[in-house]
Amino acid sequence: MQGVVVTHAHLDHFGMAGRIREASGAWASLHPLDNAIMSQFENGFATRIPGLMARAGAPAEVTEQLVKGTQAAVRRIPRPDVLIEDGGRPDIPGWDLRALWTPGHSPGRLCFWEPVNRLLLSGDHVLPSTVVGTPEPDESHPDPLGDHLRALARLRGLDAAEVLPAHEHRFTGLEARLAEIDAVHQGRLAEVLAGLRAGASTVWELADHVTWHRPFRNLRGVALQNAVTDTFGCLAALVATGTARVDDGAPARWRLADS
Repeated sequence: MQGVVVTHAHLDHFGMAGRIREASGAWASLHPLDNAIMSQFENGFATRIPGLMARAGAPAEVTEQLVKGTQAAVRRIPRPDVLIEDGGRPDIPGWDLRALWTPGHSPGRLCFWEPVNRLLLSGDHVLPSTVVGTPEPDESHPDPLGDHLRALARLRGLDAAEVLPAHEHRFTGLEARLAEIDAVHQGRLAEVLAGLRAGASTVWELADHVTWHRPFRNLRGVALQNAVTDTFGCLAALVATGTARVDDGAPARWRLADS
């Protein structure tokens, strides 16, 4: 085996890299920005959840349940042998892969375009039925949803014959699927905006205005945590466009910029 090009650092994608390398001698790659977040998995997320949920305004009992169910820290996560940036062309004999930087779901997520066969290896960026979320905004990546939407737009016009995602199944019709995913995110932005206009001010309150796969009050575990971080992402995008502003704290309170 020559090498393994990995779209992003999440453990369901990069977690087997060490075993594959030991068994085959293959190199494994990541974008530098995702290499930089590997310590998050080694430190675990349980220590981050209380601060996240306090800022969201979540009830204490919900935070306690989330902490109990959080994946433990993972030790000795392998690091990539090769770092690939936007436009990089990994050495894969017989293929002319070109890296496309598509941040959002993770800061250094990559897609890979193969122009000869018109194939797009889309990772989690474009899935046939699931719409992936974005992490909580931070100082290094203040607008992950905005990054994600811009990265979706970057794939328009590729004329892909087929899309090979990291989950679910391969599919055709990239342009239509890009439009569907964009519409879901735009719909959530509109719902958060409507929640602000109705007087909701915390992430916890605003998440209840958003259409998820089931009502917000019925979400548990990872689905609940994802809804909270996605709502943070919507609000950060509204701040980035000058539509909203935040008074930070525990909880943070959001309001329309003109209020």
